[in-house]
Amino acid sequence: MKISFARWQLAAGAVLVAASVFFYAVHYAIFKDSLHIFSHLLTDLAFLPIEVLLVTLIIHRLLTARETGERLEKMNIVIGVFFSEAGTELLSELIRHDHDLERMRKEPVMSLKEGGRELSALIEALKAHDYRVDVKSMDLEGLRSYLVRKRDLILRLLENPMLIEHESFTDLLWAVHHLTEELVHRKDFGSLPESDLSHLRGDIKRVYAALAVSWFGYMGHLRDTYPYLFSLAIRVNTFDGNASPIVTER
Repeated sequence: MKISFARWQLAAGAVLVAASVFFYAVHYAIFKDSLHIFSHLLTDLAFLPIEVLLVTLIIHRLLTARETGERLEKMNIVIGVFFSEAGTELLSELIRHDHDLERMRKEPVMSLKEGGRELSALIEALKAHDYRVDVKSMDLEGLRSYLVRKRDLILRLLENPMLIEHESFTDLLWAVHHLTEELVHRKDFGSLPESDLSHLRGDIKRVYAALAVSWFGYMGHLRDTYPYLFSLAIRVNTFDGNASPIVTER
C-alpha cells in the first residue's frame, strides 16, 4: 500500500524532529548527562506502542463509531423527509397497481411489525418480488403532475452531501428523477405505442422496487430508534390497503 504525504505534513514533521533534537542538545549542554537523556528516550520509546494502541486502535475507533452513528442519523433524517414529502404517497400509488398486491401488503409488513425476521433478511426477500405494475390502469398524467411538483425536492436531495455514502437511496432518487423526465417528454398518454408503455413500465418498476426496499429500511430504523414514530408509521403505512391515489392539482 502506497502512502503519500502532503508537503506541509513533511515540513511539519521536519520541524518537530528538529525541535526535539534542539531541546535534547540544550539538555546536554546544561547538565552534561547523556545517560539521563538516553534513559528517558528509551522509556519513551518503550511506551510508544502502548500509546499507539490507545490512540489509534481504541480512542480513534470510538470516535469513528460515534461519527458514523451521527452521520447515519442525519442521513436517515434526510430519507425521512423524502418519504414524508413524496416517497410514501408515490409508493401508495404504485402499490395499488401491483400484480401481486395481496402478498406484498400482507407478509412483509406483518413481519416488520412483529419483528419475526431480521431486517436484512426481510429486505432480501423484498428484492425477490417482481414489482410488476399495470401501467395501463395507472393515471399517468396525474403521476406526471405529482412528480413534476416534487422535482425540486428530488434535485435538492440529490445535492445533499449526506447521501454520497448511501448509494441505494441515491439510485432511488435518480430513478425517480429519470421517471419524471420520461413522463414529461410524453404528452398524450392515451395514444402511447406499446414500445413507450413497455419503457415506462420498466422505469416505474425500477422506482417501485427501490422505493419499497428503502421504505422498509427506513421503517427498520424507526423501529429500532424511534418506536413511537414507528408505531404511527406502521398504523398508517402504505401497504394497509387504505392508501389514497395521487390526485392531480388543477
